[in-house]
Amino acid sequence: MTNQANADIAYVDGFTLPIAREQLDSYRRLSAAVAEVWKAAGALDYREFVLDDPTLEGTRSFNEAVAPTEDEVVVFGWVSFASREARDRANARVAADPNMPELIESAGSGFDARRMIYGGFRAL
Repeated sequence: MTNQANADIAYVDGFTLPIAREQLDSYRRLSAAVAEVWKAAGALDYREFVLDDPTLEGTRSFNEAVAPTEDEVVVFGWVSFASREARDRANARVAADPNMPELIESAGSGFDARRMIYGGFRAL
């Protein structure tokens, strides 16, 4: 991301969640589809990553916070916006999108919002 793009980002929704290893490919396809929905709704960017290195001495790990089972991986992601207001509008659009429930259900990815850790963050 360029410095100009970073300057345009004033608000981020961050999230982390567990996904079964065997469903990671299905979740990856869901993530790509959902990214397009968020961008169409006004997000500047949508990114997701799979936890690769969970430890740093003296800190609490994402594994401790998310509590994945042995057959799960931890996914971390964010959606960036120009402002909280832009984020609120995008959230409303995505929530009202009639295709979202079917998209999530049909993906077979094991996504469970009840296990997702989420928060909205303003720029520091």
